[in-house]
Amino acid sequence: MGSGGQRQKQLTLPVQLREETTLDNFLVLPANRSLLNALRSQLQPGGEPVVFLHGASGSGKSHLLQGSCHLAGGGALYLPLAELAGFAPEEILQGVESMDIVCLDDLQAVLGDREWEVALFDFYNRARAQDCALLIAADAAPRALQVGLADLRSRLAWGVVFQLARATDEDRAEILRFRAGRRGLELTPEVAAYIVHRAPRSITELLSLLDRLDSASLAEQRALSIPFVKQALAW
Repeated sequence: MGSGGQRQKQLTLPVQLREETTLDNFLVLPANRSLLNALRSQLQPGGEPVVFLHGASGSGKSHLLQGSCHLAGGGALYLPLAELAGFAPEEILQGVESMDIVCLDDLQAVLGDREWEVALFDFYNRARAQDCALLIAADAAPRALQVGLADLRSRLAWGVVFQLARATDEDRAEILRFRAGRRGLELTPEVAAYIVHRAPRSITELLSLLDRLDSASLAEQRALSIPFVKQALAW
């Protein structure tokens, strides 16, 4: 990404956290237990000052970053860099090291842009000097990212790194049943397996189907059987 394009100077709309993206609403699979523990303790004494998450799209990175912001309350800031790449980085990052924690999502979206990389390096140093915790997410591990600024590349390697593995079909069915249960919906293993077998692989898209099923079930006062799922989703 080049830096010669026209940039917007001010971010006029606040970034809103989704209400459902809490850590309590994230199913703790065995592979994720140490990661969830690290996130829950990040702002506690002895917590990790920098945590880096990487994984494929739809693996839950954004949910976890927003969940950490929900947990931290008013001292947290969530910055989805894929949506903010067109803004001047100094306008986005100026003074945010005063927060308790800053969550930088989709880091890869601004890498290769010299202006953003310099601004991120400067922000990283200010954050560490002021004990501002950092939670960073990208689509690849720090060593695999295309970072032009060597100093920034070295900083990104300082934190503890977790990989979010792509969920298996069994994982996706368990996640679907967990999230249905959080809504008060009963979803049997058979119905969950049926949905997972036909749904897109992305957890985000899978859960959007649950939104549709929840609305349809409420409107028609029907349980989530396979015939009803077929009807509601036009399968």
